[in-house]
Amino acid sequence: MSKKTVAQIIPSQKINMGGHLLEQPLPNAFMQQLDPFLLIHHAEWTFAGNQRQQEVGIGGHPHRGFSPVTFVFKGEVRHQDSFGHDAVVGAGGTQWMHAGKGIVHSERPSKELAEKGGEQEIIQFWVNTPAKYKMERPYYLPLSVEDTPKIEGKGYELQIVAGDYDGNVGPAKTFSPMTLLRGQINAHQTLEINLPANYNTLLYLLDGQLEVNGRSAERKDLVWFANDGESLNLKASVDTRFIVLSGEPIGEKVSSYGPFVMNTQTEIMEALRDSQMGKMGVLIESFD
Repeated sequence: MSKKTVAQIIPSQKINMGGHLLEQPLPNAFMQQLDPFLLIHHAEWTFAGNQRQQEVGIGGHPHRGFSPVTFVFKGEVRHQDSFGHDAVVGAGGTQWMHAGKGIVHSERPSKELAEKGGEQEIIQFWVNTPAKYKMERPYYLPLSVEDTPKIEGKGYELQIVAGDYDGNVGPAKTFSPMTLLRGQINAHQTLEINLPANYNTLLYLLDGQLEVNGRSAERKDLVWFANDGESLNLKASVDTRFIVLSGEPIGEKVSSYGPFVMNTQTEIMEALRDSQMGKMGVLIESFD
């Protein structure tokens, strides 16, 4: 198969989001989004311990019109929402939520992590939803590492969270065709990943260093590919963790404001109104 050309390698930028410091690979100075992917945040936080769960993390906030997805690499994330879901996702797992017509949720460390302290590492990315599905009922799926299909080879591992990859079907429900992978590759090992040529594709390195289709990328780099081939050829210089986000473009206008992603400014105003009127539900968090 022909290789996808590396269009650009973009270092992530550190940002302050409401007092939380994190890396932001997307959006960046070169692109606001890569349809259907709207945003990527990589957070590495250390909790000091001796804290109450309700004092840390991110409290209740609304979403509409897209899927905020969280890959958990270290620690745990507790999700509660206005539709009654309450789940803790640990390392190797994924929190998948389609906001649909509107939902209010919170994202906090587990009770144990808040009380005992420790590291939490997550990547959250936003996946746009086609217009005809934006106002569907919200959908939430907590995936453990055991629930996630895995391919293991010489010195590498791939988890298939969504899409059909090499006969393995990821359990997350998407509203447009895509393949979402979590991977790790050991030093001096190689791996070829094959994806449709027409899929917009990004690879992000959490750490390590890779040669990607002949180009060198290092920790916290975002690799953006042209739509001119099918394969990603990876060669690791050191142990490396990465994610691959690859999807068919939706090709619709995007209008966004804060936690809402719609197609027109009028729909954004309606989302703000509905949120203020409580039409996305009310979240009353519970804590032990």
